[in-house]
Amino acid sequence: MLEQAQRVLKDIFGYDSFRGRQAAIIECVASGGDALVLMPTGGGKSLCFQVPALLRPGLAVVVSPLIALMDDQVATLDELGVAAAALNSTLSPEQQRELAGRLRRGEVKMLYLAPERLVQPRMLEFLRTLDIALFAIDEAHCVSQWGHDFRPEYLQLGQLAELFPHVPRIALTATADMRTREEIVQRLHLQGAERFLSSFDRPNIFYRIVPKESPRKQLMAFLGERRGNAGIVYCLSRKKVDETAAFLCEQGFPALPYHAGLAAETRSANQHRFLNEEGLIMVATIAFGMGIDKPNVRFVAHLDLPKSMEAYYQETGRAGRDGLPSDAWMAYGLQDMVMLKQMLQNSEGDERHKRIEQHKLDAMLALCEETRCRRQSLLAYFDEVLEQPCGHCDNCVDQVQTWDATEPARQALSAVYRTGQRYGVGHLVDVLVGKDTEKVRNFGHEKLSVFGVGKALSEHEWRSLFRQLVARGLVDIDLEGYGGLRLSDSCRPLLRGEVNLQLRRDLKPQTVAKSSGGGSPASQLVRAEERELWEALRALRRKLAAEHSVPPYVIFPDSTLLEMLRSQPTSLSEMAQVSGVGARKLERYGEAFLDVLNGGEGEEAPKVVLDLRHELVSLARAGMTPAQIAGQLNCSEKNVYSLLAEALGRQELTLEQALDLPEELLMEVQDAFLDGEGELPPVATVSALFGPRVPEGVLHCVRAALAAEFEL
Repeated sequence: MLEQAQRVLKDIFGYDSFRGRQAAIIECVASGGDALVLMPTGGGKSLCFQVPALLRPGLAVVVSPLIALMDDQVATLDELGVAAAALNSTLSPEQQRELAGRLRRGEVKMLYLAPERLVQPRMLEFLRTLDIALFAIDEAHCVSQWGHDFRPEYLQLGQLAELFPHVPRIALTATADMRTREEIVQRLHLQGAERFLSSFDRPNIFYRIVPKESPRKQLMAFLGERRGNAGIVYCLSRKKVDETAAFLCEQGFPALPYHAGLAAETRSANQHRFLNEEGLIMVATIAFGMGIDKPNVRFVAHLDLPKSMEAYYQETGRAGRDGLPSDAWMAYGLQDMVMLKQMLQNSEGDERHKRIEQHKLDAMLALCEETRCRRQSLLAYFDEVLEQPCGHCDNCVDQVQTWDATEPARQALSAVYRTGQRYGVGHLVDVLVGKDTEKVRNFGHEKLSVFGVGKALSEHEWRSLFRQLVARGLVDIDLEGYGGLRLSDSCRPLLRGEVNLQLRRDLKPQTVAKSSGGGSPASQLVRAEERELWEALRALRRKLAAEHSVPPYVIFPDSTLLEMLRSQPTSLSEMAQVSGVGARKLERYGEAFLDVLNGGEGEEAPKVVLDLRHELVSLARAGMTPAQIAGQLNCSEKNVYSLLAEALGRQELTLEQALDLPEELLMEVQDAFLDGEGELPPVATVSALFGPRVPEGVLHCVRAALAAEFEL
C-alpha cells in the first residue's frame, strides 16, 4: 500500500517523500481505518485524504466549510489532472443536475461539499447510491461549541458513522487543544479512530510582539522591509480595518479591506484579488479566515490583541504555509485588554462560558508579557513541550532583560489606591511623574504622597509596568466604570513586602520599530544576484495563471520556484526532480519554465522581468498613484506611464484607476483630444495646450484610453 502511495505522491503531486506522519495516516485511511489528524497549517493535511482517495475505489467526499476553500482545492486538483468538483450554492440547478450525472457515471474522484448540504436527507440518500471511498471532514474543530469557528451543521456529521458504517472517515484540524479534540471524537463518533497528533510548531515563522506606542508608525516600519510581499493585517473593528487599508494605500502599499460589514460582492472580489494577485495586503477582521489557502502569505500583523491563543495561533498560521521564512508581528496595548474584556462582559452566554473565555484571554496576555521563548510558551498552551528555546522569536533573538520592579510596582499600586481606584493609566502616570496637569489639579492629586515619586522612570516605562501589572492580574480593569484601574486581591502579598516582582524591560519604541523583522526579513527569500531570474519565473507563473484562470500558486508555489532557481534544471528529466513538479505539470509547463531558466525569450516564456504589466495593473487597481507605483517597481515614472498607456489600450484599467488627476482637469484633457473631428490629435499637439501643468505621460494614457474606447 505504501509503495502505491509513494507512486501517487511522485507522479501526481510531484513530491519525493512524505513529511512527518503523512505516510502513517495515509496507510491507515487507505486500508479502511478512521483517523483524527491534528496537523499545523502548512503541514500537508490535504495530502492525508487526497492520496488515500486516489488509492481507494469510488468517490471521496470532502466536507469543507467555505466555498473559497473548495474552489481553491478543486482548481489545484484540476491542474494536477485529478477529476474534482464542488457542489455548492454557486452552481445553477442545471449545473447541479449535470454534476449529479457525472457522479453517477463515476467520472468524479473527489467531491467537495459544505456540511449543511451534506446533511440534507436528499443528499445523504443520493450518496448512499454511490460507491464512497472515504469521508474527509476538514476544519473539524468547527464541531466544538467552545471554539471561535463553531458551525452547528458540523454537529450532524456524526450520523455518517451509522449511515456509512464501512466507509473510512478522517477528521482534520490545525487548531485543537485537548478539550476540543475530545469534543471532535465524541460528536463525530470517532471513538475507534487512530489519533495522529503532529507538533504544533511552525519553525519557519518568526514571532514578535511589541508594546503599542505609535501603531501606524510601527506598522510602517515593519512593512517597509516587506514591500512586494503578500500579507494580512488584522484589526479588531470594522472601522479600523477601513481606516488602516486607506492609510496603507496612501503610503504606497496596495491594501484591500475585508470585514462582515462590506457588501458580499465586495468581500468576494477582494478575497479573489488577494488569492489571485501577488503582493497585496489584506486588512481584515477575523471574518477573513478559514478560506485562505494562499501558501505564500509572507507575514501576518496584528494591530489589536486576539481573543485567545487559539485565535492567535490560527491567524498567525496563515503565514508561510509553503514552509518558507515568514513573520508574525503584533503591537498590543492596555486599551486592547479594556476593549476585549468589555466585549466579553457584554457577550451572550452563561457565566461558565465567560469564565473559559476569560482564561483564554489571560493566557493570551501572558504570552504578550512572556520573558522566556515565545514558541515554548505558545506550544505549552497546546500541551506540547519544546525542550530548548527556539532561537527564532523576539525574546530569543533580543535576549529580553528583566528588572526588579518591586518598589516601582508598590508605588504604582499605591497611586491606584490613593486616587480612588477609578482612573486610567494616563492619569496615574501623570501623578507618579509629578506632571502638573489641569486634571491633576482639579482632583487635588498634586497633594498626594505619591505625586512625583516616580520621576526616576520615564512615562514609557510606567506604561509598560502598568500593562504588566494588569497582565499578571495584580490590577483589574473596572469595566463598570470607564476602564479605570483597581487593586485585585492578588496584589496584597506584594504590598505587604512578602514577595518581589521581576518584570520584562521593554525596548524603547524606536528600537522596536527598527528591529521588528527579527534579523533578516522573511521577504529576502532570494539573493540580489538571483532577483532578476526569480522575477522572470514569477512573471511566467502570473502569465500562465491568467491563461488558466487560477491563482499563481496553483501553477507552482514559491517553494517550487525557489528550488528551480537554486537547482537550475536544464532538461525535462531534471525538472521532474524538482519538488512539486508532477507528471501533469511537467507536461504542461516544464518547457516554458526551462526556457526562462536557460535564458530563452520565446513566446511561451517571455523573460518578463522587464514586463511588469500584470503587477502594475494590480497596483493601479489597488489605488496607487503612478509615482507610488514607480517606487514600488523600482523603475522610472516615464516607464510607468508607458505601461499604463498599454494597459489602458487593452482596457485593463479605467482612467480613474490609472491616473492621479483631479476630475475637472481629466475632463479638460479628454475634451482637448476630442475637440477635433475624426482621428485623435497627436500628444504633442495637446501637450502645447497644457504645458507643464499636465505631464506628457498623462496625455499618452488619456489618448490610449480614448482610442480604445472609440476604436480610433
